[in-house]
This record gives sequence, structure tokens and C-alpha cells, in this order.
Amino acid sequence: MHRFHAILIFTAAAALAACNSSNAVPQSPLTPAKPIQHVVIMMQENRSFNNIFAGFPGAETAMSGPCEKARWCKTGTATLTPVTLETTDRLGLGTDIDHSHNGFKIECDLNASGICQNDGFDKIRFGESGTGEVAKLYAYAYVERSETKAYWDFAKQYALADQMFFTQTAASFIAHQIILSGTVALNSHESLTDQPDGMPWGCDASPGTQADILLSNGKEIQAPHKGLPFPCFTEYGTMADLLDPANVSWKYYVDPEHGKGSDFSGSVWNGYDAIAKVRCKTFTPPMDCDGFGSDWSHMSFPNTSVFRDVKGGTLPAVSWVIPSLADSDHPASGCSGGPRWVSSVVNAIGQSKYWDSTAIVLLWDDWGGWYDPAPPAQTNYTSLGFRVGMVVISPWARPNTVVHTQYEFGSILKFIEQNFGLGSLHTTDATSTSIGDIFNFSQKPTKFVPEPLPHKATCGGAASNSEIIDHDGGVPE
Repeated sequence: MHRFHAILIFTAAAALAACNSSNAVPQSPLTPAKPIQHVVIMMQENRSFNNIFAGFPGAETAMSGPCEKARWCKTGTATLTPVTLETTDRLGLGTDIDHSHNGFKIECDLNASGICQNDGFDKIRFGESGTGEVAKLYAYAYVERSETKAYWDFAKQYALADQMFFTQTAASFIAHQIILSGTVALNSHESLTDQPDGMPWGCDASPGTQADILLSNGKEIQAPHKGLPFPCFTEYGTMADLLDPANVSWKYYVDPEHGKGSDFSGSVWNGYDAIAKVRCKTFTPPMDCDGFGSDWSHMSFPNTSVFRDVKGGTLPAVSWVIPSLADSDHPASGCSGGPRWVSSVVNAIGQSKYWDSTAIVLLWDDWGGWYDPAPPAQTNYTSLGFRVGMVVISPWARPNTVVHTQYEFGSILKFIEQNFGLGSLHTTDATSTSIGDIFNFSQKPTKFVPEPLPHKATCGGAASNSEIIDHDGGVPE
């Protein structure tokens, strides 16, 4: 098995610039024969590349992996076993495993040369932050292919990236910031990590809520601790800072936190809720958020409003589509609605007037603790994390192609910036390789073929937020 290794070299000036600047710098837009006018980012939850695509033809995957010898790993090698998306089939009460920053360090198991050995996946514990029993060989698994058929179909028909690495070494809270900003750096020596210590994750949090930080010396400071930030941030910009002045339309489709159609996802996966200038009309540090910013109107509740916009001809140029818990693929969800949800959105766009001008980027937000064979290059104290799956679904994506270019989340932001002639946030969007090489604008556009909808998931019951948290030993991230 070939293992991918990469070293990225950052100059001090580039690293410093990546921290906070959001000033626009002109970039040359892409000049396709038929421009991409709509980019739709569908962000699913908590699956490593190998967990979804193990055995996919032409991709770097493995059906076994190294583990440190123990009672449960006598040979030093673990054979992957199948697991279901729903695990328990009890909504909100699925089986989760550690995917915190500390969990990453255990699984990565850096050697003396600073290279991840990826042999510590049998040392993590159950629970979102590793508060349960040792999970032993549980992380060495792949999702049953009968459940991932839709994802494999899209990957076969369009383009699959097998070297998309999560930009950070933590989990969902961080991922939902980085897909908007390319960074969670608070300054030159502190970055956010893991998650706030209370729900909701953002400016709506209760007074006294704190977010964990990671120091450049590798030390993690966890809440509660004096001086940790409230999860309402002004330290970095987002794509809204580039889209708005360029008059490029955008929306963030997500379920609401409260009221009709509310869902657990609305409290934790609305990345813009943690951005002060979007969520708050006025923000007085450290935690006084009043009113709603003008950009809050770009939040589209519930997430199913994407179907209304596609049908009504009002799909924006850039959109983020966030699943409900049941449709998220999150191991803690206890449900298997993800493939049907993704297929429904893709089919709606594919059978609409938007197909010829759209790129759908299907992405998983973090690795979820699951085994992956590709060692992520350790480029700085926060990066890179393990691989996640990315499928680009578009008539202009290279059909039936596995792309081996190394990407991270900033690669998606960079493509959006190039495609619409925006500036740069000067974060990882500036240092990453654009996903532009996934497209071939000279090819005959791929005709859309609707994906048969998987059976509707029938997840038993519906746990309350407090029950979900108690079961998972913390907020599933």
C-alpha cells in the first residue's frame, strides 16, 4: 500500500498573515468555457475517508491497519470490520468514539521524525471526548457498502478526492468555522480547538461559556479555565467578508436552534452563530451580543428550504447545506438518513435548471475517530488532521476520476474565491491548493442521472439534547 507523505513549508510571514487578516487581495478568476455559477457545500459528519470509501477502486485505502500490540491486538495488525451508519438505530443515542484533539494525538502517534504512525486507533475510548471505556479495535471499521451505495455512485460518476485532509486536529465545532474562514487562529500563538463547554456553540451561548484553545507549544487549555474566550469571535474573517462586497449571493441552510423545525444540529453546526459580526448587531466583548447582524438574514431555516429555493429559482451563488442530526452520518446520531438526504438534494439540483452551472461539494467535516491509513503531514501546531471524504458532483467534474491532489478545507474556499473573482481571506485559502483541478471545462458536460433514493431511515425514538449529551459523555461534535 502506497502511503502519501507531504511536507508544506510556511514562511514566518505567511504563517502570521494566516492568523487574522481578511483584507481582499485580487485574484485571477477561473475562466471556464461555461462558468460555475453556483457552489453548494454539503457538509456531513464524522467519517474518515477510509470509513466511507475503503476498497474504492483507484483510491488509497486499506482493509487493515497497524495497532500497538495489546490483548486485543496480538499481531500488531487489525482487520477492518463493517459497521452501520446507525449503530444503535436509536435517534441521538448512537455509538460514538473519541475524535477530540487528544484523540487525534493518540491515533496519530507521532514518531521521532514528526510523522504520524497511525497505529494508535486501538487506544482511544468511547464517547465524543474519550470518557468511556477503551474502544479497542472498534475504530478499525468501514461502513457497510449497502448503506454507502449512494456515496459510491456519486464518486464513480463524478470526481472523488482521496487526499482531502481536515485542516485541523479537532472536531465539528472547529470544522464548521474553518469551512467559513479557513482558520480558527485567535492570534499568532493561540487557536481554537475541540468545542465550547456548553450549548449552543456560538454567540447565543449562556454567559460564562468558554471555548478550548490550543497553544503553539502544543499545550491545550480546556474549559473551565480563567481567560478562555466566549464562543463569539471577532478575531478572523469569513467568506461573508468577501462575498458581500462583491455582491455574490449566499445562504447557510441549517435547522433552527429553537421553535418550529428545530433540531440538535441548529445548536451546534451553525458555524455563523459563532461569528460576532454576523450573529450580533452589536457585540461588546467578552460576551454581550445584542440583536442580529445584517448577514443573519442569510441563514435559511430549516435546512429543507434549499428545496424551495431550487424549485423557485432562487438558489444563491454560494451555499452551505447542513444536515439534521438524523441525516448527518454522525455515529452518535443513531440514524442512517444521510445518504437519502444527500441524494435528495443532489437530485433536486440535478433535475433543475441549475445543473449545468453548479458544483456540489460533498464533504465530511472530520474523521470521527475512525481509522485511516494516510498519515497527515504535521505542518504546524494545529494541522493537518486525518483525511475525510470529498466528492465533487458537477457536469464539469472529471467523470469517474479519483483525484490525488492534496487538499484541505481552504482548498474549497480558494476555488470559490477564484471562481467568483473574490479576494483572499489570507488564511489556509491562500496556502492551500484549489480544488480547481477537479474540473475540466473543456469536456462534454456530464448528463445528470438521478440517484435512486435509499430507503427512508426509521430511527427509533427521539432523545432530548440532555439525553444525547449524557449518553455521549458530552456534546456530539
